Amino acid sequence: MSFHLKLGVLAALALGVVGCGGSAKVGTTDASVTFSRGGEIYAIGADGSGQRRLTRTRARDIAPAGSPDGLRIAFASDREGSLEVYAMNADGSGQRKLTQEPENAFPAWSPDGRKIAFVSSRDGNLELYVMNADGSGQRRLTRNSEVDGSPAWSPDGRMIACGCQRGGNFDIYVVRADGGRQRRLTRNPGVDADPTWSLDGRRIAFEGKRRGRFEIYVVNAEGGGQRRLTHKGDGGDPVWSPDGTTIAFVSKGDIYIVHPDGGGLQRLTRSSLDDAFPGWLPAGPK
Repeated sequence: MSFHLKLGVLAALALGVVGCGGSAKVGTTDASVTFSRGGEIYAIGADGSGQRRLTRTRARDIAPAGSPDGLRIAFASDREGSLEVYAMNADGSGQRKLTQEPENAFPAWSPDGRKIAFVSSRDGNLELYVMNADGSGQRRLTRNSEVDGSPAWSPDGRMIACGCQRGGNFDIYVVRADGGRQRRLTRNPGVDADPTWSLDGRRIAFEGKRRGRFEIYVVNAEGGGQRRLTHKGDGGDPVWSPDGTTIAFVSKGDIYIVHPDGGGLQRLTRSSLDDAFPGWLPAGPK
């Protein structure tokens, strides 16, 4: 499932090799869902229409993340050998590399669009980093002997949630955006990872493994109140929509959306290839 795919990428980062994580308030119907399929970046309307391919390389392009204004997409690619963070226009044009130190992945835009958080192993360990949207000012946020991954900004830009490993176990943590105080939200002997914030900042959705099954859960941003949204297993990579009404996620190699109360389940993609790493791209200015 998606977490194992993500761990494979994280392992590649750690080894230095490549194998084979508060938007503008717009309606979900105006937004698109971005995702990775067969090593390329695609986008599709939130109603399942208008699927389009945005990258065409012989490399692996993964983990797309749309900017809050809907004009740009950050993603990771190994097209020059190592996995690096790139950015492009929403139509796929103007692709440019933002990082120069291997290995880097899982970009996440700040709510004001000025910064991008990402994961890097450049200092010998998988940690959270942040940079300006043009790639300048890169700095390390966390210092942990295990894995920090899947950054997600709070809507007010003050905090970053992550799926972080402590004591061999993955749980959801919240870190100040300046790298300050860290707070643990979940305590599960399985795996909790891939957090995403609600528009009002009160809840965080994530994928969690309970009794051997991965499902989508929601927890209060201050901790407590955990609730399961999906019930069929193999649910991962949740991403809250820009207007807060819908959560996109991966299940059995396709992209689905579900309401935050667990209702309104809808399948968006049907492909013989695995679709992964969904993200939301708000509609750009009209």
